[in-house]
Amino acid sequence: MALTGIQIFKLLPKTNCKECGVPTCLAFAMNLASGKAELDACPYVSDEAKEQLAEASAPPIRPVALGKGVRKTTTGGETVLYRHEKTFFNPTVLAATVSSDIDTAELDKALKVYNAFQYERVGLNLRPELLVVKDAGNGADGFAAVAGKIAKESEFNLVLMTQDLDVMKAGIEAAGFKRPLLYAATADNADDMGALAKDNDLPLAVKADSVDALQALTEKLTGMGLKDLVLDPGSREIKQALEDQVAIRRAALKASNKALGFPTITFPCEMASNLDMETLIASMFVAKYGGIVVMSDFATESLFPLLLERLNIYTDPQRPMTVTEGIFEIGNPDENSPVLVTTNFALTYFIVSGEIEASRVPAWLLVKDSEGLSVLTAWAAGKFGGDDVGMFVKKSGIMDKVKHNTLIIPGYAAAIAGDVEEELPGWTITVGPREAAHLPAFLKTQ
Repeated sequence: MALTGIQIFKLLPKTNCKECGVPTCLAFAMNLASGKAELDACPYVSDEAKEQLAEASAPPIRPVALGKGVRKTTTGGETVLYRHEKTFFNPTVLAATVSSDIDTAELDKALKVYNAFQYERVGLNLRPELLVVKDAGNGADGFAAVAGKIAKESEFNLVLMTQDLDVMKAGIEAAGFKRPLLYAATADNADDMGALAKDNDLPLAVKADSVDALQALTEKLTGMGLKDLVLDPGSREIKQALEDQVAIRRAALKASNKALGFPTITFPCEMASNLDMETLIASMFVAKYGGIVVMSDFATESLFPLLLERLNIYTDPQRPMTVTEGIFEIGNPDENSPVLVTTNFALTYFIVSGEIEASRVPAWLLVKDSEGLSVLTAWAAGKFGGDDVGMFVKKSGIMDKVKHNTLIIPGYAAAIAGDVEEELPGWTITVGPREAAHLPAFLKTQ
């Protein structure tokens, strides 16, 4: 159970040293309790207090690390039922299925296509993380060959999916260095699969035919010393699958049921007959509450919307996406290039900078800290006023980079032009278009 601010305060040194960035230890404790501060910010907290606070602040759903390398990811670690309560932390992991009897040439072709599925959005590289190697009954050697090839020749991490212990051992020997997820321990093989996961220090999926049966299995496996578990309640009918996801999340968060305090794995690929329907089901699990979503295949028309949905849902609603305040060079500008100013809302920056690039007019783009608000919202909230913008231009250093005195402000902030001129004597303030899409034509006339 999470500690209150007062309970945390009792464990702090009470020196009021201010080195944590707030005036008092009580204020720091309140920030810790609300998730607005990190314990490491206090330089004088004792090791004993750290241990107590770490245990008390552990998330009710255990975070489970998956894979190694550039696509290493974590699932779980969630603390709320609804995103608006705080935020969701670890985005749903997207996976596609590869059969162990796939031809080598076909696997090479598939990996080339899958590796190309990377999309840049608001400065982030969006891409899937996992491939599920599914045992097709072609023996341990065939399974190991496919798993090993994916592990060694691609960035993808793996789920090894088989009920055959010998096949699983071969897969681990070939791809164990990538920290694959083992799928799955069941009532029939829990002892053997549990021992295999424990001996190799690998995460283990647990499958049952109901949430209650799942709880009994996880209690058995955690009793064996396993900690990194991923849950599959076995439901493959859409309504029941959704109910199970909600039940598991509520049990962990509201009832503090540690036996169900693990991330889940879901299988839209086993709930639909075509990729379009799989995508709809997958979108449901991205929202509620799939830790891993397994598709039959990756295709741009389904993957890109899922990645965007995931990005939006797993963005902290209390902290808009931002870019760093400063001067950005677009297209190798020189001392005569135009100077524009905008806010640091990430979407605003990337749209504006993209349109400037499209214009092929080299320019200087000044990005002012507006606490992540868009231009119109920032202006309305007093975060993008004329005085502030003028002061920012003075301090930015742009005057050392250009010989002219012309500043282009966003059309939606036209009202601040006079105040900017007062703050920047001798400068000409030009009001640009309201919509970024009109920037290319506008810049070509300047």
